Amino acid sequence: MPRRALRRALTAAATAVSALALGLAAPGAHAATPLPYVALGDSYSAGSGVLPADLSAPLLCLRSTLNYPHVVAERTGAALTDVTCGAAETGDITEAQYPGVPAQLDAVKSDTRLVTLTIGGNDNNTFVGAMLACGTAGLATLGHGHPCETLYGSTFDDQIDDTTYPAVKAALRAIRDKAPNARVAVLGYPWIMPAAADGSCFVKMPIASGDVPYLRTLQAHLNTVIQRAARETGAGFVDFSKTSDGHDACASSGSRWIEPLLFGTNVVPVHPNARGERAMAEQTMTALGLG
Repeated sequence: MPRRALRRALTAAATAVSALALGLAAPGAHAATPLPYVALGDSYSAGSGVLPADLSAPLLCLRSTLNYPHVVAERTGAALTDVTCGAAETGDITEAQYPGVPAQLDAVKSDTRLVTLTIGGNDNNTFVGAMLACGTAGLATLGHGHPCETLYGSTFDDQIDDTTYPAVKAALRAIRDKAPNARVAVLGYPWIMPAAADGSCFVKMPIASGDVPYLRTLQAHLNTVIQRAARETGAGFVDFSKTSDGHDACASSGSRWIEPLLFGTNVVPVHPNARGERAMAEQTMTALGLG
C-alpha cells in the first residue's frame, strides 16, 4: 500500500476508535444519579435474625445485609442509607433508640427521594406481648379453646387505635416534612398466623386453635390502621394481605416467609427469613413501579 494511502487508513482507523471510545463513555458520563434512598423501621425492615449480619450497624439493631432495603437497593441501583433497627418503636423515628443510635429521621435529608419503613408492631409491645400472652394461655389449655381472647378481649386492638395509629401518623408526617419530595412507602406486616384455626401448628407456634383467628384479626387491624395513616399523610402502603397468604409461620420450611417461635431457622423467631425479606422487596418494588 502506498505511504499516503496507509496514512489515510491509519487516520481513519484512529478516528473510528476515538468515536467508539466516546460512544462507549457517553452513557457513563450522562448516567442518572443513583436514587437517594433511606430505609427506616423496625426488625422486619432490619431483617433481624437473617444472616449475614450487617457489621456496620450498631450491634443492638441486629441488621442484616439481606434485608429488603438492601435487596431493593441492589436491584434498582439506589444509593441506600440503612438505619433500620430491631425493636424500634414509632417514637424511635424521631428520638434516639439507644445511646449511640440516633433518631432514624436524622438520616432523612431534603434531597432524599425514597423512604421505606415498617413500624408500629412494637408499639405497646403489640407483637411480642400478644404472642407471649397467647402462647402462655395456649400452653395452659394444651392448645384447646381460645383462652387468650377470653383473657384479653379487645385490649390489644384498643391500644392500636388509641396510641399506635396516631403515633404512626405523626411519624409519617415528620418524614414528609423532612423530605417533601420523597416517595414514602410504609409496608404492612406479612401474615404471622394462618387464615384458619385448622391451619395452626401448636408444636411450632404454641397458640390455642381458637386464638389463631384472634391473632390474625389483630394483625389485620394493625395493618389497617397503618394503611389509614399512610393514606392520610400522602404516603404509599405496601399491602401483603394477599401475597403473604400461605407463607405464615405455620407453612412448610420451604414456603414460609416468617419463621416460627420454635424449630425455626432464624436467630430471631417470629420474623421474616431471607425468603420473606426478598418477597417484601419484590412487592415494594412492584408497588412503587421500580425496576
